[in-house]
Amino acid sequence: MLEGILIGLSAAVTPFNLMMVVFGCVIGTLIGMLPGLGPMSIIAIMIPVAIGLGDPTAALILLSGVYYGAIFGGSTSSILLNAPGVAGTVATSFDGYPMARKGQAGKALTIAAIASFAGGTIGAILLMIFAPALSSVALLFHSAEYFALMVVGLSAIAAFAGTGQVGKALMMTILGLMMGTVGEGALSNMPRFTFGVMELQSGFSFITLAMAMFALPEAMFLVMNPARSTQGADGGKITNLRITRQEARTIAPVIGRQSLQGFFIGVLPGAGATIASFLGYAVERNIAKGDEQKEFGKGSIKGLAAPEAANNAACTGSFVPLLTLGIPGSGTTAILLGALIALNVTPGPRLMTDQPEVFWAVIISMYIGNLVLLILNLPLIPYIAKILTVPRTYLIPFILFFTMMGSYIGQNNSTELLILVGFGVVATILRFADYPLAPLLIGFILGTMLEDNFARAMQLYRGFSFITERPMTLGLLVLAALLVILPSYRRLRANKRAQGVADGD
Repeated sequence: MLEGILIGLSAAVTPFNLMMVVFGCVIGTLIGMLPGLGPMSIIAIMIPVAIGLGDPTAALILLSGVYYGAIFGGSTSSILLNAPGVAGTVATSFDGYPMARKGQAGKALTIAAIASFAGGTIGAILLMIFAPALSSVALLFHSAEYFALMVVGLSAIAAFAGTGQVGKALMMTILGLMMGTVGEGALSNMPRFTFGVMELQSGFSFITLAMAMFALPEAMFLVMNPARSTQGADGGKITNLRITRQEARTIAPVIGRQSLQGFFIGVLPGAGATIASFLGYAVERNIAKGDEQKEFGKGSIKGLAAPEAANNAACTGSFVPLLTLGIPGSGTTAILLGALIALNVTPGPRLMTDQPEVFWAVIISMYIGNLVLLILNLPLIPYIAKILTVPRTYLIPFILFFTMMGSYIGQNNSTELLILVGFGVVATILRFADYPLAPLLIGFILGTMLEDNFARAMQLYRGFSFITERPMTLGLLVLAALLVILPSYRRLRANKRAQGVADGD
């Protein structure tokens, strides 16, 4: 490993490759800030540029910088506008946007930058140490285990439900699962529930749905409620850019836990930054106690730090199956795999021995890239946060424009705009009725993967025997059951304790 680090350093710190790191990080951050324009689009555009470089190491460093730069910068629009820049930053908006509305936009962006930097750096260290070993662990996960992992994700819906909202959260999750069935089925190419609309053959777009659930209702609320302000209590003046020592001590263990969890989730092909961020948020909310738990969804610094650390660590972790197995863990890494093949680089178990300069240079560039992102973003926070000082008459059209542009570019057809508006109106009504919208997105994201892996497992084992025949599957299902039971048990015990105190009085 020491020899590999030295090889990586000699390749990554050349002036040209350092320039590629900075260029990739800047492009990725800027694209990540725009609602709906995620890393997949910009990486696809940048592939001809990368191939034109001629050097596989420089090309992969550039594309990697774009990837984690987009994840790093995607939190900005989530925090300031409630319009997630990329799918992995949807959970960031749950507490980041309430902080911005309280006049703490600068502090929220600072926490997001620090958590992102820590998550990415810890992920890079773990990638360097455990990549060879984790590649064999990833191979142990088959369809049965992925099905169980998706069930674990769905079991976290209680974390996104407020007091007395578990029933509503369950209904929204079921609605999300139903929406995930639109389009071609898991085991057949026959379209389902498309009503003859050709554009729905591949199902609903996640970007369109995320925009409809968060950005569009926020714009409508701004129009309908003149008293609703996004400038905070200080009249638009950006203050509180620094975090206190107490706040640093509060978020430090959260960042540590979620960096580890996010990285290991990212290692699993098909999991990725989105699932890691949702699970990170859910875990932290479930283990929080008393008043801390009540703060989640209202501007909790723990609720902001958790998904930011998790999604950046998962982004780094996703390079484990890509580089060591040649298996793309997400749509973005699938595009990166195509770029590697076009550059005559064969990812797999022999990459570390056949082309060590490529493997280790990418890992070393991640350290450098995270440092570059922190240096780029922290000084710009006061200027980025001034988006909130834009008058409402300009801010609302700005949100609507980027929401619709992001939705249209994602699928390149006008039907997406109709779907966006339709779902946006429904989401606004649901918010008026106090229904949590996050469980719907979780159900939609996990529903397709849940169905695919369940169908494969049922075919392979000809029934439900895969649950008992595969210990890892059974263990994950038991964990899912505990995630559902424990919060309910804690709530019941707290109610009994409160009742006992009342009876004593």
